[in-house]
Parts: sequence; C-alpha cells; structure tokens
Amino acid sequence: MRGRRGGMSPGNVLDTRALNRATLARQLLLDRADLPVLDAVAHLCGSQAQEPQEPFIGLWSRLRAFDPDALGDLLIRRRVVRTHLMRRTVHLLAAEDVLAWRARHDAMLRQRARGAYRRELDGVDPDELAAAGREVMADGEPRSMAELARAVAERWPTPPPRALGEMLVAALIPMAQLPPRGLWRARAGVRNLPLATWLGRDIDPPAPEGTDPVGGALARRYLAAFGPAATADLRAWSGLAGLPAAVAAIRDELVSFRDERGRELWDLPDAPRPDPDTPAPTRFLPAFDNAILGYDDRTRIIDDAHRGLSVAGARVVLVDGRVSATWTAERDGEGRDGPGTVTVTPLRRLTRAEHAEVTGEGRALAAFLSDGAGDRVRVAASPA
Repeated sequence: MRGRRGGMSPGNVLDTRALNRATLARQLLLDRADLPVLDAVAHLCGSQAQEPQEPFIGLWSRLRAFDPDALGDLLIRRRVVRTHLMRRTVHLLAAEDVLAWRARHDAMLRQRARGAYRRELDGVDPDELAAAGREVMADGEPRSMAELARAVAERWPTPPPRALGEMLVAALIPMAQLPPRGLWRARAGVRNLPLATWLGRDIDPPAPEGTDPVGGALARRYLAAFGPAATADLRAWSGLAGLPAAVAAIRDELVSFRDERGRELWDLPDAPRPDPDTPAPTRFLPAFDNAILGYDDRTRIIDDAHRGLSVAGARVVLVDGRVSATWTAERDGEGRDGPGTVTVTPLRRLTRAEHAEVTGEGRALAAFLSDGAGDRVRVAASPA
C-alpha cells in the first residue's frame, strides 16, 4: 500500500495487522537476516540493554547463525558501546551513532535525571557537578557510579550518593560502560569511562541554533527500523520532545498514512510494508525489547490488556506476530552453563499448529542458551 508524499490521503489507512507486518519486517522479525552484527545493531538503532544478556537473545531471534562472541568482540574493539541514551536507559549502540546522537539527547538526559532527584539535588549546580566529575575521571581510570559519587561527595556532602552518581553517569558526562559488562555469560559490575576517553574522540558538537540535522537523521533511522509511525511513537522511543519539528522539516521526503484511530503516520517511501497476510513466524523476544517499547501506541504488536508486560521486564513470545505468551529459562541444577529448560506460559489459547511452532522455536532457543547442551521446552497449559 502506497502513501501520499508529504500529505494525507483519506484512503491510506493501515490497519493493525498491516502495521504489525511492517514492524516485523523492519525489526528483522519476519525473516532472520544475513546481516553482520554491527550492521544489525545500527539498523535497529541500538538495543535496550540494562539487562546485559538480553541483547544477545534479541539478535539471536533476528539474525541467521548469530554468534554471541561476535557481539562481544565488537564491545571489546569499541565498535559498539553500552551507554545511557534513549529514554535515559542503557542501550547497546554502534559507536558512531553514540558519537553522532549524544549531544542531541543531552537536554533530555539532564531533565530526566534532575526530575528523578529534584529534591535531593536542590542547590546543586549541574555544570559545577559535571566539571567536578570530569576532573575526577581525567586520570583515565574506570569507576563505578558509587566510586565517582564518593569522589565528589566532599564538595556536596548533603545529597545521597546515588543521586550524585546517577546525575553524573546517566546525564552530565557522556559515559561508556566497559566490558566485561555486557559480554556473553559475563557477570560484571558497571565500570564507567567517558566516551571521549574510551572511543578516542569527543562526541559531535550540538548543531547551530535553529537547525536540527541530528533530529532529522534520527527520524529517518527510526522510520527505517520502526515505521510507519506517528511523531508520538518517535518521541516514546527516543524520549526527545522536539522531534515533530524535525519530522516536519523532512516531510517532503516521506509518505503518510493513517491508522485506524486516525493518527497520522509517517514513513520512508521505499521501506517494506508487507502484505498483511504474510505469515509471521514464532519469535522469542528478550526483556525490554524495542520492538514493543519503541512505540507510544503498542497495539500493533501487544494487546492493551498485556501492555504492562512490556515495562515489567517480561520476556515474551510472538505468535502470528503478536505477544501471545511469556517465557523464562532456568538451569537444571548443573551449573550456569549446563542445560536448562525454556518454559512458555501462553496468554491465550494456542492452536495445535501454534503449539508445535512455539515448541520448535523454544527448543532452538534452549540450545542457544545452553551452547547446544540441551533443548528442553515446557509449554504450560493455555488459559481457558
């Protein structure tokens, strides 16, 4: 279905199923892709990664023959970075994107961190706090958030250390979380280093006042990975308030649709919008996957009745393209790397064919999680 360039056409309505299939295609969930890991991370505009192992599951569900060590190698070689960015949450992103996008997120990061600790940080000048933090980090030594907070606490003894630390590492100083944090099967605390030190280059400076080239680039990249979408969806994904103007500035490059609620949706003209009847395979998603969290209106992929799962850290299963079950993985008492069982809990009644497909994909996931040591799957009874 084609939209109208730069304007609305009353007939260009995309129903929920059409939006679902478009989302699956953009998110590499309709067919596993033959992309290098770095290209996949960049295409997806990063992966939410406050739970360090979850991006590995997300990429396994999206890429053919995914090797978790390939992602770890990119982290070690500083080609991808763990950092606070969209929505002030930890994301795993291509290093080049972090450098290009970080300044555009600066005001949002400061505002959200300040809002979280408004009372505790009353009277603390953020620029003075940032300068003190940079002075501490100038020796090039990685530090935990608590260590950095303790280092500046003599100057600001009243605020709780967590408030000082979060303000510094999540907002005021662009930081990278260093490996082994984020490596496959690694259990490591967070050690921070300024991005400029870790990557050997300062972040790109803010654009001149009255221009927003990064906002336009973010809009294009978001639509390539998440579209068609409304400006409210773009804001929900990024946390940025000023992007409607960026979309308006590039609207002549875009096509527009409406959803069934009448919202205006924007898209890239040549981006895939598959036939709504395209079959969708079962896919297991990690906690906090952006295929769900990347929208304000998430009904294209999850029912409103289950929306809370998307922010509660539940791992979910897509059946026919929609969230239809949750899943967990537990070891069978043979150590961290021994075989385990993937347990699926349906949210609706599964057909016999769907049950078989969930079981088959669950076995493949169990084998991945255990490095081939086991493929046990248990599917709980469907709700009445």
